[in-house]
Amino acid sequence: MPIHQISGCIGCKTCIESCPTDVIQFDKQKKVAVIKYPEDCQICHLCRLYCPVGAITITPEKSIPVMVSWR
Repeated sequence: MPIHQISGCIGCKTCIESCPTDVIQFDKQKKVAVIKYPEDCQICHLCRLYCPVGAITITPEKSIPVMVSWR
């Protein structure tokens, strides 16, 4: 099962720019983001948090709770 699933991508590339490990790449033919290197994902949730349309899902078995430094 994949770590991420992208459904409903609008091609804005925000997830690509937010990914610190370059796991997500842009498919120029389809004009959408794709999970190119799932094994390198650090499960930081940045792609999911910054996606303006909620297109990214991190599967529960791979997910860890999001930790934020502010309250």
